[in-house]
Amino acid sequence: MSVANEKSLSGISRPKLPLPPPALVGLAFGAQVLLSKRRASSTGSRIAGLLIAGASISLDVAATLEFKRNNTTMDPITLDATSLVETGPYRWTRNPMYLGATGLLVAHAVARRSWPALIPAAVFATLIDRFQIPAEEAAMRQLFGSEYERYLAGRPRWLGPVPRRRDA
Repeated sequence: MSVANEKSLSGISRPKLPLPPPALVGLAFGAQVLLSKRRASSTGSRIAGLLIAGASISLDVAATLEFKRNNTTMDPITLDATSLVETGPYRWTRNPMYLGATGLLVAHAVARRSWPALIPAAVFATLIDRFQIPAEEAAMRQLFGSEYERYLAGRPRWLGPVPRRRDA
């Protein structure tokens, strides 16, 4: 990160996560393996897990391709983003990559038929939701202002109905 970016980030609440999201996914997966060590999968659980994993990977790939098409960074906290991506999966969710990562963890728990293995998936999603996403949203607000506020008003953070504005 350049010194200029460090200075421009001074007003942004930096993420309080000690590790980047991909490392957290790896740790969550490792915890799942330990929690589901004695669980045997079945044909049905493997198929269900594969379907969830396929959808999750598709979501991640589609989101990554949208960033490449728009020639912008996937790390908004650097303040190097050149455009606000609103196409592809970003039409339905503000965080398709985190949704895809969470989906992969859920897919593993389903494939292993392990309820305890869902705990690391929930912890990952909660950490991302409470720490990483707010820092990224603050950076996007700084970069794109009212354009980003309009985008926020029209997309849920994860999935579901469009959020209602309390001030409206």
